[in-house]
Amino acid sequence: MIHTVTSDLDSFKSLTFRPGLNIVLAEKTAEATDRQTRNGAGKSSFVDLIHFIYGSNADTKSIFRSEALTPYKFEVQADIGGHIVTAARSGEKPSKISIQGETEHWPIQPDLDKKTGDLIISQANWKLVLGTLLFGLPTNDEAKGRFGPTFRSLFSYFARRQGSGAFVQPTQQSGQQQNWDQQVAISYLLGLDANISQEFQETRDQEKAMKELRRAAKQGNLGDFYGTSAQFRTRLTVAQGKADRLKKQIATFNVVPEYAALEQEASQLTRAISTMNNDNLIDRDLILQLTAALESEAPPAISNVQKLYKEAGVVLPDTVGRRFEEVSEFHEAIVRNRQSHLTSEITAAEKRIEERDDERSEQDRRRQQIMGILQSGGALEHYTSIQQELGRSEADVEALRQQLEIAERIESTQVQLDIERARLQQALQSDLHERSDIVGQAILVFESLSTALYEEAGSLTIGATDNGPVFDVSIESQRSKGINNMQIFCFDLMLAELATKRGLGPGFLIHDSHLFDGVDERQVAKALQLGAAHAEKVGFQYIVSMNSDALPEDGFQDDFDVWQFVNPTRLNDQEETGGLFGIRF
Repeated sequence: MIHTVTSDLDSFKSLTFRPGLNIVLAEKTAEATDRQTRNGAGKSSFVDLIHFIYGSNADTKSIFRSEALTPYKFEVQADIGGHIVTAARSGEKPSKISIQGETEHWPIQPDLDKKTGDLIISQANWKLVLGTLLFGLPTNDEAKGRFGPTFRSLFSYFARRQGSGAFVQPTQQSGQQQNWDQQVAISYLLGLDANISQEFQETRDQEKAMKELRRAAKQGNLGDFYGTSAQFRTRLTVAQGKADRLKKQIATFNVVPEYAALEQEASQLTRAISTMNNDNLIDRDLILQLTAALESEAPPAISNVQKLYKEAGVVLPDTVGRRFEEVSEFHEAIVRNRQSHLTSEITAAEKRIEERDDERSEQDRRRQQIMGILQSGGALEHYTSIQQELGRSEADVEALRQQLEIAERIESTQVQLDIERARLQQALQSDLHERSDIVGQAILVFESLSTALYEEAGSLTIGATDNGPVFDVSIESQRSKGINNMQIFCFDLMLAELATKRGLGPGFLIHDSHLFDGVDERQVAKALQLGAAHAEKVGFQYIVSMNSDALPEDGFQDDFDVWQFVNPTRLNDQEETGGLFGIRF
């Protein structure tokens, strides 16, 4: 429990607490105006102060790092590890906590500051010590595990902070608290096997790694395609076959010297042969034309002329007849000369064809010789290009082999993770069965508390799923903000009671005024009475901070005097001096 909260800040309002219920009130002064508020009186800052002393991080946004508070120390005197210990901390040196009291039994010993004579412990070691002394946590990280319970996570269920979003869900002590941390912390505080929840998170972490591995595989150099191991195996086989063929081709490849020159010569020979074939075609056509002309050449028939004149009744003299004979001889001579010319042209064309045929045969022989050489090997450039293609193919093969290994690993791991999830769910079911007395006790305490507040009892359900334990809290008409806050009240009181009975916890439970926002006055009165009764019965301290006008006047049992639990130190709405720190900043 907390005994005192003090500071070397002169204006700070020191607080002294006693066992059981303690109410810190923020009063409204008689001369206060409607524009004055008690929102800055320090009710929530008191919770922040407790967290500050109990090892919370103090970054530059912390009020204890503000210019007004940085130079001052704040200290809490409390029961820690069976002894009264005073712990002090300042915003000026937030990484160091000053200790006064018995520390010999601590797992980590503080250091002695030779200048001041104070015992000093680092913030990190302070949290480890508190975790061991208040919650039985190991100081060794290996023993605790990656996802084991931590002091700060467990402690925050006993002092919820509005600024952290702690009044939204009963099972969540901060808006940033992850589901696995809730499962681990609540299981540990109730006395269930928290290792199972840790193993569930290990499984989820591996599944996340598999998703990242799958995403990385999809973003590889094979493009967006991603499939099963069977698909990769097929693609790998095809790619390996291509690479093997290229290897064989390279092994039997014969590099031909002057390949390009021979290839050019073969092309020239092909063009030359084609030209000769075209020329032969032209000459053959010429021979056909000359032969036809030769056959059509003949001298004119003189007798036909004479017959024509005779039929016309014209008698030609003898001299004319002699002239016709002379002309006939002349024409016959011309025809003979013409025939001789045509014959010589035909002979010349035939000779050209013959010569071309001989030359074409020689060139075709040479071309066949070159083609045989070219077909027996290839150019160095072609050899190089085949080698480059083989390099690309082998790279594809290696990439596919890696993709196949990843796909097989993912599929195999996923099967193992599915089996592990099923095993963990079975282990969780067995644990809930074996610890049914603990589960039943938690359910009954919550039911008893909710019944005392409302006509219809609320319910706490603890179940096993393939995603870990589920802690479900419900009270009839739970959509109301006030009723939701009372769910948190019942859950926290139940948790504090069961943890205290097991010897765990800081020895106190703190609720600030935000918990009672929107709650009917009658339920507030019942909640305060329940808190007082359970704190006294179980042996823990219940500290509540609230505005004086929110403190119910009615609804209490006749033998319950709420004012006997009100702390004598009162906060008020005076702007400069009324708050917890006595200054406005």
